[in-house]
Amino acid sequence: MDKMIIYTSKTCPYCKELTSYLSENNIEFESKIITDIKEEWSSVVGLTGMPNVPTVLFMGEYLAPGRDFGNKEHFVNIINNYKKSKFSKEERTFNNLKTLNYQTMTAFGRLDQLLRKIEAKLNTEENDG
Repeated sequence: MDKMIIYTSKTCPYCKELTSYLSENNIEFESKIITDIKEEWSSVVGLTGMPNVPTVLFMGEYLAPGRDFGNKEHFVNIINNYKKSKFSKEERTFNNLKTLNYQTMTAFGRLDQLLRKIEAKLNTEENDG
C-alpha cells in the first residue's frame, strides 16, 4: 500500500487533531508541513484547486477537507472502506464532471425559481402599495 501523506501546517488545529487521531489508531502516515515544501504544495493546490489543510494523498487520490471528508472519523471511515475502482481515472473524471454539471444546472434552476417567486412577491406588494 502507498504511504499516506498528510499535508499540514504548523498552526492548523484540524491537522493536529487528524494526525493525533491517526496515530492513536495506529494508522501510518507521513506528515508534510506545507511551508517546508512550497513547490510541492503549490502543485497539489494547482491540481485540487483546494488550498486547505489537512489535505491527504491516499492511494493516489487527493482528499481535501470539506470537499471529501468532514471530520477525522469520516476520514478514517473512508480509508478503512477504500476499494480500488474498476473504472479508469478518465472514466471516473468524465462521470464526475457530468454529475457536477447536472448538480450545477439543478442548483441554478432552483435559484431561478426562487428569484421568480421573490420578483412576483415584490411586484404584488408594489401594486398593492
